[in-house]
Amino acid sequence: MVTAVRREWPGAIELEVGVAGRPVRALAYPALVGRPEPGDAVLLNAGALELGLGTGGYALVTAIPGRLPADADEPGHLVKARYTPLQATVAGADEQGSPHHEALREADDLGGLPVVIADLHSALPAVLVGYYAQRPAPAGAAAPARRPAGGRVVYVMTDGGALPAWFSRTAAGLREHGWLTATITTGQAFGGDLEAVTLHSGLLAARHVLGADLAVVTQGPGNLGTGTRWGFSGLAAGEAVNAAATLRGRPVAALRISDADPRPRHQGISHHSLTAYGRVALARADVVVPDLPGPFGARVTAAAQVLADRHDLVRVGLDGLDEALAACPVPLSTMGRDLAADRAYFLACAAAGRHAASLAASG
Repeated sequence: MVTAVRREWPGAIELEVGVAGRPVRALAYPALVGRPEPGDAVLLNAGALELGLGTGGYALVTAIPGRLPADADEPGHLVKARYTPLQATVAGADEQGSPHHEALREADDLGGLPVVIADLHSALPAVLVGYYAQRPAPAGAAAPARRPAGGRVVYVMTDGGALPAWFSRTAAGLREHGWLTATITTGQAFGGDLEAVTLHSGLLAARHVLGADLAVVTQGPGNLGTGTRWGFSGLAAGEAVNAAATLRGRPVAALRISDADPRPRHQGISHHSLTAYGRVALARADVVVPDLPGPFGARVTAAAQVLADRHDLVRVGLDGLDEALAACPVPLSTMGRDLAADRAYFLACAAAGRHAASLAASG
């Protein structure tokens, strides 16, 4: 039974639910199940919670047995999370009947749009920090909330992690602070400001519907990895490079770097980046190598050389990015580590954003 509503953000409500005499944190998506209220009996899926998976730590509300959700008004014809009990029917930007269909029907060119690609969802705010730190701020803008005049940043979310965009408090917070123009959910992911069938049509919608100056592509919150070379959801970062290049965008690859991750496969440059960009990405990208100091920086620079035959390695300085990251309007966290605990990771992502801003300014 729901004992309290704890907090909410666009698309999601966090609850406290009593289960066998103990309180459990649960998350509900009102568009799928309706709006739970204290006193409601709810049906929970607690599988991920019981497995101790890190992202969120929630049980998920699958139904309010005593009350059906409201019917959606003209939901469109795209079905996402297909053939699951909570499949969502949404209106796609690219579907027939969409007001954007004509703009997208023959679209196949991003016109040099910079597209920053990263493995993890946690890269998103750090990429934006670097982008905004590089772009000129409007007159009178305060440093922590600085935004470039006319800057339109669109997050294109793939389906390797969470499927509902509503799960991301990061994306909601960035939107609230004006750092994101919109989110586009692609593939099986849903809940964005726009829906698209594929990453390709999502990128085209960012450019031709939303007028993006920058697109950032990552999976939603969460990440599936198995400790094998090919069995991880971030492999899609390589395919995102191919998509951006095929559509004549400017792919910018953010490296996943850490000197804090206890797992050897993720120390220095993660094997996720080396495999996705070194084996899966068939098109050239600008691979951003952050100018990290000391032996660790030298180790990263040396490791990046294995990508030099396939990509253009771009060395990017880090001056001012520590202060900019500290002023980020949303919390920075990756695998449970904050900025102080995994500084190299966030600096690498911010460096990719800084390079993308230089491309946007010159293009």
